[in-house]
Amino acid sequence: MKPFTQNRLDALFAAFSDKTVMVIGDLMLDRYLWGKVSRISPEAPVPVVDIESESSRLGGAANVSYNVLSLGVRVVPLGIVGNDAEGELIKRMFQEKGFPTEGILTDANRFTTVKTRVIAHHQHVVRTDREIREGISKAVQDKLMDHFERRLDGLDGIILEDYNKGLLVPEFIGRVIARAREKGKMVFVDPKYDHFFEYRGVTLFKPNRKEAFDRLGIKLDSEDAFRSALKRLMDELDCRVVLITLGEEGMILQERGREIMRVPTRAVKVHDVSGAGDTVIAAMAVVMSAGGSAEEAATIANQAAGIVCGEVGIVPVDKHVLFQKLAEDVA
Repeated sequence: MKPFTQNRLDALFAAFSDKTVMVIGDLMLDRYLWGKVSRISPEAPVPVVDIESESSRLGGAANVSYNVLSLGVRVVPLGIVGNDAEGELIKRMFQEKGFPTEGILTDANRFTTVKTRVIAHHQHVVRTDREIREGISKAVQDKLMDHFERRLDGLDGIILEDYNKGLLVPEFIGRVIARAREKGKMVFVDPKYDHFFEYRGVTLFKPNRKEAFDRLGIKLDSEDAFRSALKRLMDELDCRVVLITLGEEGMILQERGREIMRVPTRAVKVHDVSGAGDTVIAAMAVVMSAGGSAEEAATIANQAAGIVCGEVGIVPVDKHVLFQKLAEDVA
């Protein structure tokens, strides 16, 4: 990957503030119980965590939205929460950060997805999940499409953030992509297993290694395997760019008509990989929506992921820290 010139880096980051990206996907609340371990339970061979503090953060598509906002781009979240205290907390957190919230709908037939993580001595001990995975109803789809249509003309990019929690069902996916294509809008997808091949005709498709292996049955352990996987994804999804994230091995990128590119990881010290994928899809969408190439976007996204992996818990990337890190490598 080629380093940026200072002028190019300045121009790209300056362009962020004029762009608007919509994030459509599964909204979650991430809860953290912070404590320490000093003994093993007499009831079972498990550690006893003495809880010292609690905190809540935006998770899932909400965290993707927060990453987009943190990069200085206007963001429009679109999704659902349950009729519960956790759903109200997500809305309140959005409002406090300056998000528009008219696209956050309450579905009385669901409860809000909550992931609770227990952290002791900066180590992730256990996680509990509370969620409903059933697909949303046609009535809820129609309400979401109404909000989508009202905002569509003013968008520079659209992120579809799928966690298989029921929002992105095949019919809704198809309706969103069709309308985006009609309007010439770029669509960026972070998929999961269930609807992997529903995202046809999008701009960028970003699975991780496990997701690609689970759906393609190709073990990604050689250059030939990567070429085969990338070609199949390009052919079956008819997309412009495929980016597969590889954890500590970085990422591999293919843009239609161009050579495969390896992007080595930039994480210096990994504390927590939670949320790194959210940061990558947010950065890819922001940079490409601002006129950056897929290669430039991958370089920036890779640096951004390295930054958030150095933090404990799910946090958004800081635009100014990211810029300084990239500026250290300018040509």
